[in-house]
Amino acid sequence: MEGFAGQGQVGLAERGRLQAGQSVLAHGAAGAVGTMVTQLAREAGAYVIGTGRAADREKALDFGAHEFVDLEHDTLKDIGSVDVVFDVIGGDVQQQSAALIKTGGTPVSVVGPVEARPADGLAVDFVVEADRTQLGEIVQRVRDGRLRSNIGDIASLDDTISALNPTTRRRGKTVIRVRP
Repeated sequence: MEGFAGQGQVGLAERGRLQAGQSVLAHGAAGAVGTMVTQLAREAGAYVIGTGRAADREKALDFGAHEFVDLEHDTLKDIGSVDVVFDVIGGDVQQQSAALIKTGGTPVSVVGPVEARPADGLAVDFVVEADRTQLGEIVQRVRDGRLRSNIGDIASLDDTISALNPTTRRRGKTVIRVRP
């Protein structure tokens, strides 16, 4: 869980300056990073708007998004303005999202530099560095049932190559079981 949970924790709390009562636009809300971001933002007291494909709506809502925007059929600008955008997609979606950020708000990107910066805000792009204390907090949240992981497939060590090179879209993180 280190990578995707850590990205969500660091991106929202530390770099995104998320506070209770704020709104978060979480792109890829049904993916491994997005489900963590959604849960962490919700736990912090934020209103979460998740995005993704239509098929991901229920999963994003199940992981805690208050609303869902289908990026293939809905219009992002219709959601209004938000305090924080957490971007795992980049490109055109990042560009459209920049216009939604409130003055003083924060776009956070894990896919590269943020090209458009909000007025009086802070744009953040980062790579997660493991932090033992933060990872311990995340593990405790999982143990307490306050945070769920997004596990897709579980494969044996013998099936690693095919499991990590899927021919179809993955649903959650793939776990490789080392012991039978």
